[in-house]
Amino acid sequence: MDGLWLGGQRVEPPVVLAPMAGITNVAFRRLCREQGGGRYVCEMITTRALVERNPKTLHMIAFAPDEHPRSLQLYGIDPDVTAAAVRMVVEQDLADHIDLNFGCPVPKVTRKGGGAALPWRRRLFARIVRAAVAAAAPAGVPVTVKMRKGIDDDHLTYVEAGLAAQEAGVAAVALHGRTAAQRYSGTADWDAIGTLKQALDVPVLGNGDIWEADDALRMVAHTGADGVVVGRGCLGRPWLFADLAAAFAGRPERRLPALGEVAVTMRRHAELLTDWLGAERDGCTDFRKHVAWYLKGFPIGSDLRRALAMISSLAELDDLLGKLDPAEPFPVAVLGQPRGRTNSPGKVFLPDGWLATRDDATVPDGAELADSGG
Repeated sequence: MDGLWLGGQRVEPPVVLAPMAGITNVAFRRLCREQGGGRYVCEMITTRALVERNPKTLHMIAFAPDEHPRSLQLYGIDPDVTAAAVRMVVEQDLADHIDLNFGCPVPKVTRKGGGAALPWRRRLFARIVRAAVAAAAPAGVPVTVKMRKGIDDDHLTYVEAGLAAQEAGVAAVALHGRTAAQRYSGTADWDAIGTLKQALDVPVLGNGDIWEADDALRMVAHTGADGVVVGRGCLGRPWLFADLAAAFAGRPERRLPALGEVAVTMRRHAELLTDWLGAERDGCTDFRKHVAWYLKGFPIGSDLRRALAMISSLAELDDLLGKLDPAEPFPVAVLGQPRGRTNSPGKVFLPDGWLATRDDATVPDGAELADSGG
């Protein structure tokens, strides 16, 4: 079959929105979906919180009526809890595609043995993936995994984990070309993505340093990957997905919206967040973190930027957006520059004795996170 397929589901163009905590809610996904096809994944949720029907978690997995296929990402460390969460998704028709998180590098996750730390315990990793695939199989719901290269350069796991996931029956494997220790620093290792592609028969998706649509084409050409996963590059730029659709269709057009068009998108984003959260103040508060991303590179005074990042109502937002120059052209100097989180490499916090053995398949005590996810 041509193109990228997840089970019996075609992904056209072969572009996936990466789950991002506090970002990829139903409001942001709608903005992105309107720009072009692909696959748009909701924020990561924890298996335990889903099984326990945490109200915040159930709200996080809301999908728009016209959102299809519906994709969610699960984080879990216990194979039994993971299986229970997947069965709940299948039996209650909560989603059409499930992604498993083995790439998160944040300390609250890795110190429990989860996220990017987990593939090091190869038998536990395989148990989790097999449990998820088996629970999803009766309904034909495809399961994919997203992971990093490993804990650090001395503890790489991506090829072995990819082969184990393939053997367990996943529909695809996505690789962020960084280790957990790198966090979001430096440059992504696209060569590792190519190595994984050579090792696997299932589709491989590449993630890392896709800031523009042409970066996606370069990654695919360099690695042979079947598709790309886009995260930070679309922050404050949902129109990137229009560029990606054009790029994969072989068309040259790229969006460079003037400030007036960006302002319209900002207003709509805040309104969609208000609708989703059910209160104007909550929607505007949640929108604040997006302001700097939308306005990156535009010549706007610090006082106005600061005021926009402190809004509490749509009327206040309208007033401030009205002070922008709608004819101001898009700042092409920022194209290709990193967006969102950029940090330094750091220590990966792990459970005591985590690196001592790779074949311990037991679930660490207290490993399952009780929070809702994100």
